[in-house]
Formats: sequence, structure tokens, C-alpha cells
Amino acid sequence: MRMWWLSAGLALYCLAQSAAAGTLLVVGDSISAGFGLDTRQGWVSLLQTRLKDEGFDNQVVNASISGDTSAGGQARLPALLAAHKPSLVVLELGGNDGLRGQPPQQLQQNLASMIESARQAGAKVLLLGMRLPPNYGVRYTTAFANVYEQLATEKQVALVPFFLEGVGGVPGMMQADGIHPAQAAQQRLLENAWPKIKPLL
Repeated sequence: MRMWWLSAGLALYCLAQSAAAGTLLVVGDSISAGFGLDTRQGWVSLLQTRLKDEGFDNQVVNASISGDTSAGGQARLPALLAAHKPSLVVLELGGNDGLRGQPPQQLQQNLASMIESARQAGAKVLLLGMRLPPNYGVRYTTAFANVYEQLATEKQVALVPFFLEGVGGVPGMMQADGIHPAQAAQQRLLENAWPKIKPLL
């Protein structure tokens, strides 16, 4: 009889742990979609492996689309939240907004809306910051970078200030186009994000 209670208790504990683990939803652009790479080599796939290796049961859903903007992500997010019910949403957007010269204020509004939508759905949020090449001019690149810092402060969300730290402009870390991270950079991208992801699990 006692063994039955122990088995039942263990089963309930495992179910509770599984339910608590939840889903980690990554909403990004080509950097997280693994443009030019086998998706199994991308940093998001490496994240799923890291979670398993460290004993986390979270499942990763990669909802990243190459070429996506913050407006596109904002439009897609409600359906993603409804379908996957994530416990954590990682937002990796803005690079394409900047490359197209779109107003930083619009980027900030779109990301702020995504943060609020994720929170209303019961999810924590991690923001992966981006920066632009200097040829876009000091005023624009500064305003662009400040969007992420301001959002992190105003919305009290976790932030990786520059997701491509140690990757952007580093020889061997970028593909031939100079825009997309190479396979060699994927582990570094994971290491840039992991210290902020782990405390949110």
C-alpha cells in the first residue's frame, strides 16, 4: 500500500514539474531563424540542447522568420501566445527595422506592445538588444540602441544589451554577406543569451 502512495506521489510530482516547466517561445528574425544555416546548427537549437543538459524540461518553440520586423512580430504574437502558452518569451527583433531606417520610436512602440501582450498572457520576457553599423550615423544608431535600454528600464524586463556581442564585425563569425552570423558564431550567441535566460526559467 505504501509503495502505491509513493508511486502516485512521484507521478504527481513529475506532472507538476512538467507543467511548471512550460514553453520557451523565441520570436525573432533571421538571426534566430538560422538564415543560411541548417536550423539544427542555430543558437535556438543549441538552447534546447543546453536546457536538456542542465536538467530543464522546457520546450523551445522557434517562431522566428527571416526578414521579420517588430511590426511583423507584433502582428504574429497574439496567435503564438494563444497556441503555445509560453512561460517565457524571448524577443529578438529590431535589426530589420534599423536596416530599413524605420523610426526608433516605432520600434519602441512595437516592442513595448509585445512585452505587454506576453505579460498579459502570463509569460516572462527577455529582450535581446541590437545595434547598427556606424555607417547609419551616430544620431540614428544611438537612438536605435537606446530603444532597448529604455524598454528594459520602463518595462522592467531582462535585457541582453547587444545580442551580437563578440560576433558582429568579428572575422570568421559572420557569413559572407556581413549581416548574418555564421555557424561558428552560434555558440557565442547562446552564451550571450543564456545568463539572462536561466534565471527566468
